[in-house]
Amino acid sequence: MGDYSCCGIHSMFNTATVIGVNANIFGTGFPRTFIPSFSFGGAQGFQTYNFSKAMEGNHMMMDRKGEQLSELDLEILKAVFEQSVVWRRDSY
Repeated sequence: MGDYSCCGIHSMFNTATVIGVNANIFGTGFPRTFIPSFSFGGAQGFQTYNFSKAMEGNHMMMDRKGEQLSELDLEILKAVFEQSVVWRRDSY
């Protein structure tokens, strides 16, 4: 499970499931065993996790910890978002 990724309570994963950076997984059932970075959804399907929405969530999470995302962190996350587009497709 990649950095900044999260899953809902009672989420289920098969053995060896790979979850990318900043994915948000929820719902019932087993999702696919490969969940690309910046995916949003669950076993019923995924869509691309909008970059600005993902960053809002990251900022809120970091605020709870009393920390901040640096400009370098944001640049890295933006690069991951752009590079992982080849593995994302909505409703898979």
